[in-house]
Amino acid sequence: MPNTNRSNITPGLYVAIVLKADQRSGKLTQGFVQDILTSSRNHPRGIKVRLESGEVGRVQHILQK
Repeated sequence: MPNTNRSNITPGLYVAIVLKADQRSGKLTQGFVQDILTSSRNHPRGIKVRLESGEVGRVQHILQK
């Protein structure tokens, strides 16, 4: 899955993330990637990012390249 590989995520990419507080409901938040917070090459639950809005969560879908 592309959302689990760090090499597929770049700053400025438009993505849908799930916030920690929304993990149970699965509610997604959309925005542009500001920072990549996961240091490993891949992560089974998605790469953790900070959006330009300041929200932090794991990438569930890449919406625009």
